[in-house]
Amino acid sequence: MTPPTALITGASRGLGRALATALSADGWHLVLDARDGGRLATAVAALPFPDRVTAVAGDVADPAHRSALAAAVPEGLQLLVSNASELGPSPLPPLADLPVAAFERVLAVNTVAPLALLHLLLPALRRGGGRVLQISSDAAVEAYPGWGGYGASKAALDQLSAVLAVEEPGLRIYAVDPGDMATEMHQAAYPGEDISDRPAPEDVVPALLRLVTEPLPSGRYRAAELATAGARR
Repeated sequence: MTPPTALITGASRGLGRALATALSADGWHLVLDARDGGRLATAVAALPFPDRVTAVAGDVADPAHRSALAAAVPEGLQLLVSNASELGPSPLPPLADLPVAAFERVLAVNTVAPLALLHLLLPALRRGGGRVLQISSDAAVEAYPGWGGYGASKAALDQLSAVLAVEEPGLRIYAVDPGDMATEMHQAAYPGEDISDRPAPEDVVPALLRLVTEPLPSGRYRAAELATAGARR
């Protein structure tokens, strides 16, 4: 039996790496992306089945890299996880001080790249009856000082996901807010602060796996709610 295939962007660290580890343990074939080729190679080597991984290092904002990712996917794709994210300047500035070029970069990675990658992978997703996980944030729906650029990019991603779910009823398309986590990106948002009280990315993965394995309808989900509902079952 041919194992299912997942493409995960931003897989060298944090939530992307934790989700890749869980899927690898379950026997999935993985196509993984990250900007830092060395870190990506290290992450792949630590997976349960590194021989079932195709690693493609590069920047998701680069059209040539997205084409390389799409070329690495077999005929059918069961899961696309758009996890790669750009925070913006650290520490986070108010919108009045956010450089336009920095905002354009945030949008390019967090909003434009997921849609552009989906354009390339839709045929494979349709053939595979696939699912799409767009990693969002509570900053997409809450007004946090300093989070305007990042939050706007994720709010746009949420809307893209909602519309795609209506336009592609044969797929399951999810925007998911994983909540605060003890990751490098979250640390960059709060330089010098102790964020060790946040959950580890590995603690969030079981909630996300519900969106991978269960027949939940397309929509926007919070990992905390998925975990709570799963615990009650």
